[in-house]
Amino acid sequence: MKFKKMVVGAALLSMVLVGCSNGTAKEEKKTNAKEKEHSEVVVYLARHGKTMLNTVDRSQGWIDAPLTPAGVEVAEQLGKGLSDITFDKVVTSDSGRAIETAELVLKNNGQEKMMKEMTKDKRLREYNFGTYEGLMNEDMLTAVAKEQGKTYEEYNEWMKEVGFYKGIIEFADVLSELDKKNVEEGVNWPAEDSKTIVARLTAGLDDIVKDAEKEGANNVLVVSHGMSIITLLGELDANADLPDGGLKNASVSKVTYKDGKYTIDSVNDLSYVEKGKESK
Repeated sequence: MKFKKMVVGAALLSMVLVGCSNGTAKEEKKTNAKEKEHSEVVVYLARHGKTMLNTVDRSQGWIDAPLTPAGVEVAEQLGKGLSDITFDKVVTSDSGRAIETAELVLKNNGQEKMMKEMTKDKRLREYNFGTYEGLMNEDMLTAVAKEQGKTYEEYNEWMKEVGFYKGIIEFADVLSELDKKNVEEGVNWPAEDSKTIVARLTAGLDDIVKDAEKEGANNVLVVSHGMSIITLLGELDANADLPDGGLKNASVSKVTYKDGKYTIDSVNDLSYVEKGKESK
């Protein structure tokens, strides 16, 4: 009889322990889910350093040019200025100038090993200007201005009035239409319209953030291009305060993603470069 009581007691104790164990597991799952829900990803959107084509004021979208000595120096300064930040993930446009900038940043912020893990995404490229690639910027803009019944000077004033983001979006659509007559199928890439540009850029950023969440990456360095970063910022927040003349080379625009929402923390920030200059 005592043996039976002991067996029943042991069984009850076992059930209680199992119940406690299940409860603990459920609580842990809830805790993990809650932590995941409130985790955040901070994206540092950096524009590449100055290139040869930037220096001579020629259009530079999908075509590429190496960084100038000044471009190398500012990318190194950016890296030193970011030395207090540990990046868990690094993604760049597949353009050489963006890759070169990212490598210089990592070499100078103490994370050179991340160069092997760095990924390249062609969706982060600059606008494609089609057959207008490599022309003097003034010539390309004059062609677009003429199509809108404006002089080059009037077009620049109009850009200031409507804001840089809205201006470049309309610019892309006008240039895309203009370039259609120049396109030879299988020979050259046509200039992209704004819908195509926005779609690839936003999809690229969304995928970067999703991957970062899966990997548990909190700080992500993304090296891209001036007009592309402005476009991303304009899409994330229609009321964002964006600079009229575009972003400076090696500037950082910081974006936080949390609970399914993006927040713009800073735009065209050169404080990291300034900090890097002081660390000589």
